[in-house]
Amino acid sequence: MDDKTARGNRLGLLLVGLALMALSALVMARGAGAFPPAVASARGPLVDAQTRAAFARYDPWLWWVVAAAAIVLALFGLRWLLVQGRSRRLSGIRLDGGPAGITEVDAHSVTDAAAAEAGSHPSIIGATAAMTGTSEHPAVRMRVAIVEDAPMSAVREQLSGVVIPHMRQTLETERIPAVARVSLGDAPHPRRTVT
Repeated sequence: MDDKTARGNRLGLLLVGLALMALSALVMARGAGAFPPAVASARGPLVDAQTRAAFARYDPWLWWVVAAAAIVLALFGLRWLLVQGRSRRLSGIRLDGGPAGITEVDAHSVTDAAAAEAGSHPSIIGATAAMTGTSEHPAVRMRVAIVEDAPMSAVREQLSGVVIPHMRQTLETERIPAVARVSLGDAPHPRRTVT
């Protein structure tokens, strides 16, 4: 999930939460009798005879409006679900373009090389990487598994001092934002060969 999707989720959840809080406050105030007696609806049932008459009067098309609103809400929900899985992974990065041709680098080759270079460190058990963003502003996201007793400074030095500079050199850019998620694991057992 990218930053734009996360911001949309936070905004949507904030609006839904505020609407539910306002409705629950109204219901609690009505139940507690907080409304003045002058408000007739504050003491009567929620669905009174006037509401039932309105539903009966607009019966043929009112339910079509309700169905259309439900379909619109379902489509919004479906779009939200689809956006959750949206990934802005890059497949290729254009380095140069002009009348002579276009130079493009396969992003998978760059990330595979970066993961292999990160994994060459003795404290790193395994690593994966993916390019995100746009061709003009690429970024890298890495998942790194390290041994439990590995010094974090050595892992950070491998990533920021070796892997990321080599990626910047390959992509011919001075800046490439990187996010590394580090998890701890057991050191691999050495293999023994019996002859």
